[in-house]
Formats: sequence, structure tokens, C-alpha cells
Amino acid sequence: MILGFKDGRNVYSRWAARLFAQSLAMTDLHNVIIVCVPASTPSAHVRRWKRFSRELCKCTGAINGFDYITVKGSRKRAHVTGDYELATNIKHYIHIDPDYFRGKKVLVIDDIYTTGQSSRSFIAAMEAAGADVVMAMFLAKTRQHR
Repeated sequence: MILGFKDGRNVYSRWAARLFAQSLAMTDLHNVIIVCVPASTPSAHVRRWKRFSRELCKCTGAINGFDYITVKGSRKRAHVTGDYELATNIKHYIHIDPDYFRGKKVLVIDDIYTTGQSSRSFIAAMEAAGADVVMAMFLAKTRQHR
């Protein structure tokens, strides 16, 4: 299911949005903007997050911040390669609209938590743009098999 979600397949985008909405059911999100940690390429970012963000905001009453984060380049997939380019060169890959996010509450969502390095870097960039990041959530955690 997670691989289907990462591929941007409709049924799995709706599944993930409903899963997050259930987890957030008791949280008032009416003045909170939802943003997703950018995927490794512009096309993967749109495929994975656009429909999901729209559906989740519809279910929760949150504000959709998808259009205010732009992926400008491509990078290696950190959970696969172990190379955390997003963490070290975030300004080369994404653009965050500071005028939109300044002073607003933000919920950051990522699909896979491996070390947390990419999400921490993205959260730092959001805060540098003036956002007040109040929460972060993840769909799954990478498990290391030895």
C-alpha cells in the first residue's frame, strides 16, 4: 500500500489521506496549513502529494499548502541511497513561499521516516521562511533488517 501511495496511485492517496484524517480527528486544524516534505523530483512530488494534500484538507478542514512549496530540482532518494541531499542542500531543491507561510501554523507530513534528517531539514527551512511548525507526522518508518 505504501509503494502504491509513493507511486501516486489514486486509491492509495485516498487511503493515506483517510488514515491521517482518522489520526487527526480530535485536532482542530482549521487555521493550520498542511505541507508535505518534497519528493525527490518535481514530477514525483506532484504525483505523490497533490491529490493526497487536497483529500486530507477536505477531510480535516486544514488549509492546503501544496501550491506554496515548489520542487526545483531532483535529488537521490534518501531512504534508498542513504544520501541526504535534502538535508545538506535544501535551497537547491525546493522553494518555500515565505510571504504565504510567515506567522502561520504548519503541520508537516512525510511518507517515510528513516532517520528524520530530511524532515528536520525541511522543518528548519519552513521555520526559516517564518512558519510555526506545530507538528510532524509520517505514514511509515523504515525498518532495517540485519
